[in-house]
Amino acid sequence: MVFMLLGLLLLSEAMHVVCCAHCKISDPLPIQHKYYHSGDLIIGGIISQIFMFFSPITFERHPSHELLDVVYFAASWTHLASMELLSTRNRLIPNYKCDVWDKTVAAIGGPNLDVSFVMTVILSLYKIPQLRYGSAPVMPDQTQEAFFQQMFPNGEQQYMGILHLLLLFRWTWIGVVCIEYDSGESFVQTVVPKFCKSGICFEFIEFLNKLRRFSTDSFYAFTTAFQTYKNILKSTTNVVIIDGDIKTMLILRMFPQISDIEDTPMKTKGKVWIMMAQMEFTSLSFQRDWGIDIIHGAISIAIHSKEILGFQKFVQMRNPNVEKDDGFIRVFWETVFNCQFSNSEKNEFDVEICTGDEKLETLPTSVFEMSMIGHSYSIYNAVYAVAHALHAMHSSKFKRRAMVVRGRWKHLNQQPWQLHHYLRSVSFNNSAGEEVSFDQSGELVAGYDVINWVTFPNRSFSRAKVGKVDPNAPQDKMLSISLDAIVWPTPFNQTQPLALCNDVCKPGYSKRKKELEPFCCYDCFPCPEGKISNQTDMDDCFRCQDDHYPNKGQDLCIPKEISFLSYEEPLGITLTTFALSFSSITVLVLWIFIKHRETPIVKANNRSLTYTLLICLLLSFLCALLFIGQPEKLTCLLRQTAFGIVFSVAVSCVLAKTIIVVLAFMATKPGSNMRKWVGKRLAISVVFSGSLIQATLCIVWLATSPPFPDLDMHTMTEEIVLECNEGSLIMFYSVLGYIGFLALTSFMVAFLARTLPDSFNEAKFITFSMLAFCSVWVSFVPTYLSTKGKYMVAVEIFSILASSAGLLGCLFFPKCYIILLKPTLNNREQLAIRKH
Repeated sequence: MVFMLLGLLLLSEAMHVVCCAHCKISDPLPIQHKYYHSGDLIIGGIISQIFMFFSPITFERHPSHELLDVVYFAASWTHLASMELLSTRNRLIPNYKCDVWDKTVAAIGGPNLDVSFVMTVILSLYKIPQLRYGSAPVMPDQTQEAFFQQMFPNGEQQYMGILHLLLLFRWTWIGVVCIEYDSGESFVQTVVPKFCKSGICFEFIEFLNKLRRFSTDSFYAFTTAFQTYKNILKSTTNVVIIDGDIKTMLILRMFPQISDIEDTPMKTKGKVWIMMAQMEFTSLSFQRDWGIDIIHGAISIAIHSKEILGFQKFVQMRNPNVEKDDGFIRVFWETVFNCQFSNSEKNEFDVEICTGDEKLETLPTSVFEMSMIGHSYSIYNAVYAVAHALHAMHSSKFKRRAMVVRGRWKHLNQQPWQLHHYLRSVSFNNSAGEEVSFDQSGELVAGYDVINWVTFPNRSFSRAKVGKVDPNAPQDKMLSISLDAIVWPTPFNQTQPLALCNDVCKPGYSKRKKELEPFCCYDCFPCPEGKISNQTDMDDCFRCQDDHYPNKGQDLCIPKEISFLSYEEPLGITLTTFALSFSSITVLVLWIFIKHRETPIVKANNRSLTYTLLICLLLSFLCALLFIGQPEKLTCLLRQTAFGIVFSVAVSCVLAKTIIVVLAFMATKPGSNMRKWVGKRLAISVVFSGSLIQATLCIVWLATSPPFPDLDMHTMTEEIVLECNEGSLIMFYSVLGYIGFLALTSFMVAFLARTLPDSFNEAKFITFSMLAFCSVWVSFVPTYLSTKGKYMVAVEIFSILASSAGLLGCLFFPKCYIILLKPTLNNREQLAIRKH
């Protein structure tokens, strides 16, 4: 069964069995670049490092003649290398190994997916433990997966690290180039939905299908790459994710050269390339003179690595003169130093002869790196992982004792699969001081480094570690990065690039999605009145706190100022001046009336009611002062109730005076019974009853829902109004309404009595005074309701002063005029003349 399987593989993949006219069996194409060192136990390595272009096979001659020295036939050579690990050295006899020693205990493969995937087809049949240092392929057979150890951290962590990187820089509008079609499909199916869920949009997802093999038509490869590069340059995004493997750098470096080859000038635009951990810097011989500016400022998620003491010295000691059994180093030496050994099969003219003593450290990093890169570090750890697993297995008390035969170890009944258990549970500190261990899935327990690529004019570059992805950290701290250490691509002038579908919405604006566009694309609209946005790209505007208000740009909340009608401001000073002035005038009038209390004009108009009215007017003017200044609990309780009661007494006095005038006229008629109603008792009754009702209303108001100091944060946009909350508006308007009722009653009675023939008849003056009083308070209601803040208080003060001044002026100024300026009219003779 095994022979049949291997035969089919050789037939289909490597064309090792060639059918011709005389059916002749040929040996498979030899693996030329290999290295062997004998030992008790062998760790095999199958590594892909050769990349070449070649023309399609036409079968016009034997394929071996066309493929020799230039072929990169991954599947067939990987199968062949796997079988050689299981065969006697230099004798390819599948399923047969006659060596007593040189037993393969484990195999290391990578870095690309093909090698890992293909080698397991053979090695898993023999349960050989395998360690891969590239990204993990999807294995169709779980039994094959069981024999793999992954020297590559969990790939999900890599994608999460990139996602956190995009979110950190607010790059929500990106492009993706997938070099491998199969892995690209996996990227679209698994990664894209997660990115979209986090708010990332994709302007494009390009596939460079099968360019990785370089085994198809070269013209098709260049055409596809050229079209992809054009699409990238035409895109609006500044950030492009490259999803590929170790050979992807070859294609990335082709992009700037393609426009020259196609003779199509293309304007270069800066792009930030985000590269996967599978990618490493690689180049072909003809690329050694190409610039590497395209990777300047690129960011990559890289396999964690650390310099190993003595590694560079070890590399410096490698050369063809020392490593004569190494089938790879001579080809490598000729390629990197652009020379030729004297016994080389190429026999090219005008080429410098290689001495083998050339120094690797003189090469630019674009040709050869002396530092420990991630893949080298993974291979280093893989070798030591196998060594520690072997040590653990040999030290186990459950294993049979080993016996020494001719100075070598011979292990009884030891099978390769037995090592797998110890390999899975291995844990050790390497010489760099870092722990190496695997999780339950056989993946390396490690994070990733975040690398910033910086290039130099001499085609060298450096990889600056600017951060790390720590899978053991909390989700919001999984990515740590030094922003100041990042070097951006040259076109961005060391300014962090933007990657948005459209310009950001500035503070003061909010986002609104565009129809038929990806969710990352939106329009910006100003915040509605009363709302702000204080950050860029806010989904919605919001209101300020009650004690703040938006500025004109609607991007900041400004604290509101406390506002009330104070004695210090011009309006307060003006109203206070008027209140004190009218109070002084009222006192003066009262003094005049008291001084001339025996004159006929004073006696004729009921001196008690006159004095009471003047005192009430004085108090009403002074009540206005309770409305000025910072509201306190006592002033809030007193100002409306005191004003209401005082005004009710004043208007009741006016009503009493009017009623007395009417009754006095009616009592002068012969046979009238009204004389008994004229007198002080009537006046007191009218004033007392009129005031009692108002006092009752005020007591009920204070007992049920009294006024109190309050902060009005909503009426005024930029101010917090410190006011007296009236408590019950019903009671407030009831008090005002009752005053209006008394005034209207007085007005109607006075209007009916205005034509009475009495020289000292006040009915006319009361009519005008009540008309002025009612006009003021009728206009007060709409004005008060339409005014805001402290100006509401000013309106009420003005109404109090105006109505009180109207009563004072209409009722007392004409009498003062007679008393002071026309004393001749203030006598009984004049009264008698007027009666006639």
